[in-house]
Amino acid sequence: QVRLVDSGGDSVQAGRSLRLSCAASGATDKSFCSAWFRQVAGKEREGIASLGEYADATYADSVEGRFTISRDSATDTLYLQMNDLKPEDTAVYYCAADYDPSAYYNCAWYVPAADFQYWSQGTRVTVSS
Repeated sequence: QVRLVDSGGDSVQAGRSLRLSCAASGATDKSFCSAWFRQVAGKEREGIASLGEYADATYADSVEGRFTISRDSATDTLYLQMNDLKPEDTAVYYCAADYDPSAYYNCAWYVPAADFQYWSQGTRVTVSS
C-alpha cells in the first residue's frame, strides 16, 4: 500500500519561504499525477499545484509565481517550494497521488480531490503578518 508522508510545515512571517516534502513509499508503479492541496478549517480542500509524469506543472492563480512543485524520481519525493508566503496561505497542506492511468491525460491543479487515491497526513503552515 502506498504511503505519503509530508513534512516541512511551520509558522513563519509573511514574505518568508518554506519547502514542503512528501515522501512516498510502497508504490510498485509511478504516480500518473501528483499534487498539492491545502485546506482551511471549514472550507473545501483546494488544489494548488500538480505535476504529471509528462505534463508540465500547473498552478492555481493564488500561488502562481510564488510556489513551485517538483519531484525527485530517484527518491520518489514530491516537493513544494513556497516563496513570498502570505497570511492567506495559512492552511493545512496535503500531497496526493493518482495511480489511475486516466491521470496521464488529466493532471492539473483543478483536478478534484476525489480523483486521488492516496493522501499524506497533512502539514500545517501558518503565515503571520
